[in-house]
Amino acid sequence: MNGRLHDKVAIVTGSGSGIGRGCAIMFAREGARVVGCDIDVRTAAETVELAQAEGLRIDSFHPCDLTRAADVRRLVEFAVERHGGLDVLVNAGAFGAFAWIEEMDHERDWKRTLAGELDVVFLACQAAWPHLKARGGGAIINFASASARVAFRPLPSLAHCAGKGGVLAMTRQLAMEGGPHGIRANTISPALVETTATRIPLETIPDFREEVLDKCMIRRLGRPEDIGWCAIYLASDEAGWVTGADFPIDGGTTAW
Repeated sequence: MNGRLHDKVAIVTGSGSGIGRGCAIMFAREGARVVGCDIDVRTAAETVELAQAEGLRIDSFHPCDLTRAADVRRLVEFAVERHGGLDVLVNAGAFGAFAWIEEMDHERDWKRTLAGELDVVFLACQAAWPHLKARGGGAIINFASASARVAFRPLPSLAHCAGKGGVLAMTRQLAMEGGPHGIRANTISPALVETTATRIPLETIPDFREEVLDKCMIRRLGRPEDIGWCAIYLASDEAGWVTGADFPIDGGTTAW
């Protein structure tokens, strides 16, 4: 690795699995001082151990419920106290419930998904904002989705689509508000990345894998490292003139 994030302090939410774990470890390889968090204590600790096995260090604040403002404040305080400031916020942690509209429960499915995909971004950005300003600027990387732009026929993802569309719009506003303070805000919009969570619909919903692959120009599912490389770029000084942008890392899914 080239140390592209040397000495940058980065919070990576959802570091216990999937894209969050991939970003946390890849950021540490590039020299960042990484603070992860997850609501799942076991998987968060596993990420720390995986980093240690490579001779890397990841600090982790867990358990952390990103829908609770008090937990998010403590996460940011933990990172700042541990490393003296904050340069990068990667909002990889999220929760989504999937149900068809006629079967969707307002409280259990709809409201929980919007909290798990919008509140978690808002609360983390709000808590990190004064520390990024104090640093003279920094980078916020949020995760939207190909689902904000296209529908996958077998997947009942109404609430998820709404949440990720909201992340796209919110991030443009964050970029505008952050510009005078040197705070850059961008989104990455993956198509389906194979993780522990996505293996469930891939293995249980008939024809879902083929539907996803049929939309891909590069006919394979995404991997966490596909997303991690883009996140490294957006967190680095190389992206110093990049804000308010969306990066569709999706194998060509939304380019048809």
